[in-house]
Amino acid sequence: MPAPISIIIPTLNAEADLPGCLDSLMPGLDAGLIRELIISDGGSTDGTETIAEAAGARILAGEKGRAKQLIAGAEPARGDWLLFLHADTVLSRDWAEHVMEHLNTRPEIAAVFTLAYRSDDRMAKAIAARANRRARWLGLPYGDQGLLVSRALYDEIGGYDDIPLMEDVRIVQAIGKKRIAILSAEARTSAAKYERDGWRQRSWRNTWLITRYLMGASPESLARLYR
Repeated sequence: MPAPISIIIPTLNAEADLPGCLDSLMPGLDAGLIRELIISDGGSTDGTETIAEAAGARILAGEKGRAKQLIAGAEPARGDWLLFLHADTVLSRDWAEHVMEHLNTRPEIAAVFTLAYRSDDRMAKAIAARANRRARWLGLPYGDQGLLVSRALYDEIGGYDDIPLMEDVRIVQAIGKKRIAILSAEARTSAAKYERDGWRQRSWRNTWLITRYLMGASPESLARLYR
């Protein structure tokens, strides 16, 4: 039987973060979970392609835009399961065992990882905890938490929508809270934007954007405010 998971990572000038992300995938390779690695690139001009080639990835070059890249990456994927990851996310070493248990016991639903930030700032744990509560209570995890979804369920909901922002929110809304499990393995994501903008400021800005989206603001209008 072929390995079950196609891993899809959208990239754009990701040479600083991609090696850590790829290295964290090794437990899944050792466990026989990974069928293929697809890098969906949006026009990188740095060493992203070289890093991806060295890892044995299939590289798809296409139009820039995370939703477009996720859609393009999923299209040719051959796995029965799709694992979408951001290039600046590093999975904890125990991720493979938690994913294997999920595939064996709850194959009808999707899953995300528990969010953590790669930072020693005292705000990092507090903001991650708030995000994880949101994911549990509202069924609205961040894209930074990854998304593990069966090909059948992905096709059933129509996959990602080609929108300039909130594609991660839109797809988990389509899946529905009752069909998303939160694994205790961590997705440790970059804290660069929080460190640049300030932890409180960035957190409230993100909350403001998603609140506006849930109240009906268009992704196009919100994308103009996002940076």
